[in-house]
Amino acid sequence: MRIFTFTYAKARQNLAKLLKLAQTETVRIRRRDGSIFSPSAEPESKTSPFDVPGIKTRASTEDILSAVSESRSR
Repeated sequence: MRIFTFTYAKARQNLAKLLKLAQTETVRIRRRDGSIFSPSAEPESKTSPFDVPGIKTRASTEDILSAVSESRSR
């Protein structure tokens, strides 16, 4: 595995290339003050962040729709 080092200015100019490269290789961005950052890709999620488990409640659909309607009329 190779390490690719970009200056901050080059990283800004080649952001798309840098992000594509970071998916498979080690990428570093070096700022003028010498600090170094390493962007890395996160694994893709197989589920939606909106896919949440339901809850049990005694409220009926009518109760919920009534509450929503009441809150909108304020």
